[in-house]
Amino acid sequence: MRYVFVYGTLRAGEINDIVRAAARHDIEAPRLTGTAAVRGRLYDFGLYPGLVLDAAAAGLVHGDVYEIDDALVPVLDEIEEVYPGVEGLFKSREVTVAVDGRNLTCLYYPVDAESVAGLPRIEIGDWVEYRLTRDAEPALG
Repeated sequence: MRYVFVYGTLRAGEINDIVRAAARHDIEAPRLTGTAAVRGRLYDFGLYPGLVLDAAAAGLVHGDVYEIDDALVPVLDEIEEVYPGVEGLFKSREVTVAVDGRNLTCLYYPVDAESVAGLPRIEIGDWVEYRLTRDAEPALG
């Protein structure tokens, strides 16, 4: 078992919901441990966000922490298109977050700062809240 910090489409109710992803592969359901935040910048790629970790001058990016079966890691890597020896948009990294007074080392999937050039920043640091607001706005034109 290990922990994962999810900040985008792997969150509950989103298109790649981590619990549904586990169920599709007959893997034990992830257990929600709590919510957490990391210092970083969140960007809108359209259908998904990208997180650039930045401990210095960034705001907070909010997400959820799940305890997962190790068998789920390759499924998450596939969703995030992380393949050994292949340079992709998302990276598989670890970050330490605080959940209910405990520091947990979590797997997470950030992007490099170079990949967000010209993209809108999600200032509120919460993909779900941002997406719901963005998608509710009427289209202009």
